[in-house]
Amino acid sequence: MRITYTGRQVELAPAQFKKLEGRFAKIGKLLDGKRECEAHVILSLERHLHHAEATVHYFNHQLVGLGSSNDLFTAIHSAAEKLEKQAVKARTKWRDTKRTPHKASSEAEVEPLAETEPEGEPERRVYHINHHQKRKPMTLEEALLEMDKDRDYLVYRDAETDRVSVLVRRRDGHFDLVEG
Repeated sequence: MRITYTGRQVELAPAQFKKLEGRFAKIGKLLDGKRECEAHVILSLERHLHHAEATVHYFNHQLVGLGSSNDLFTAIHSAAEKLEKQAVKARTKWRDTKRTPHKASSEAEVEPLAETEPEGEPERRVYHINHHQKRKPMTLEEALLEMDKDRDYLVYRDAETDRVSVLVRRRDGHFDLVEG
């Protein structure tokens, strides 16, 4: 990590600058170990109170840590700790976001069961129902009304028992109810 500093009434010795580089090297590894980051540190002195402001640009976000103390290095370490907390938060937010687009949810997806089938039989299909979609429970009468739409069977959640039930149309026109 490259560090540029501006000292307003404050000068750093080379040994002090090495300590400063060591402190910010950890933050550089947290942010992006492979890429070279740049930090800008502003040190100032006002009425025997040292102020330190550290700024790092991370993926078009500006991370800023401020610290104040009677001692110069306590102010720098305070600013670096605040910057480190922001870096951890920004890195976890960047890592944990879902970057894949969501598929459009559909009621049912059709997938063939087998690729090769004998010539005489029609192609069989398996219908996958999206069970994550919220559906309200039905009564038996509502299920019978839903069956009038040329369906052979209907799987629904019973409103009274909160159990899964299957309503099947028989060949003679009557219905069978299978309760789970």
